[in-house]
Amino acid sequence: MSEKMIKWGFIGCGEVTKTKSGPAFQKVEHSEVVAVMSRDGAKAKAYAKERGIKKWYDDAQELIDDPEVNAVYIATPPSSHATYAIMSMKAGKPAYIEKPMAVTYEECTRINRISNETGVPCFVAYYRRYLPYFQKVKELVENGTIGNVINVQIRFAQPPRDLDYNRDNLPWRVQADIAGGGYFYDLAPHQLDMLQNMFGVIIEANGICANRGGLYKAEDSVSACFRFESGLPGSGSWCFVAHESAREDRIEVIGNRGQVSFSVFNYDPIVLHTSAGKESISVPNPAYVQYPLIKRVIEHLQGLSVCTCTSVSATPVNWAMDQILGKF
Repeated sequence: MSEKMIKWGFIGCGEVTKTKSGPAFQKVEHSEVVAVMSRDGAKAKAYAKERGIKKWYDDAQELIDDPEVNAVYIATPPSSHATYAIMSMKAGKPAYIEKPMAVTYEECTRINRISNETGVPCFVAYYRRYLPYFQKVKELVENGTIGNVINVQIRFAQPPRDLDYNRDNLPWRVQADIAGGGYFYDLAPHQLDMLQNMFGVIIEANGICANRGGLYKAEDSVSACFRFESGLPGSGSWCFVAHESAREDRIEVIGNRGQVSFSVFNYDPIVLHTSAGKESISVPNPAYVQYPLIKRVIEHLQGLSVCTCTSVSATPVNWAMDQILGKF
């Protein structure tokens, strides 16, 4: 696809496409969004009109079959990721999937098998790998600033969202058959992927899950321990029904000569502790956070560079989460 326009078809047109990803597809050179699809045709039509996209569909196969579309962005709830990705690749069109890659590790392996059989690439939107904020964290860890890394800890807590109290119309993110689990399956992927990007694949993981709030059936509190292929141990705790006073978004990387702590969702200043003292490091991110990754995906499709956010590299995240949730 060198020197060729990458003409995207969007399957799904929810909030993530409006702010984090959609504008970036239009701003990256040699990229254009030419069609959008939603099962709600009126929604797709309105979305297309608002953003100057010339075509809209209410059927995914019709969008995939559109001869002008040569790559597909899948921004639906996770339960349909595998189906749409496989449809796209069998049609010879690269797929870019929102995270998590799928609702189970097994579905991830199906996606990878079809990608391998067809020779059509598949990417997953773990865009934090390419953000300046997290690249700075990785630099601090890899350049020996905190010495030999000996432990990693994730701590995340937030109060219930207003929609979580609506039993008659719960968000899809807490419906395990659609999301793969509760909020853990929606938010932990970014944290686990970031750590695996720094320390290698998680090869052992265990967890204890509970529903303490009673607002929905999925787990709302998770404690886990895990081990990376290097032997590095890690742990994590997640609570999605916490009091406001307990709100936290923090990862600590502990070394024998210091510690670096950072947030994954709030982009709070990175805090570096060493024998030299404490340093707070602010790193701005681009206005559209998926821009750096989308740019790399497009360059990959043009044969200009290599994007590491492939479906193969994303699959270990689902394996670790399924281990923690006891799906195996």
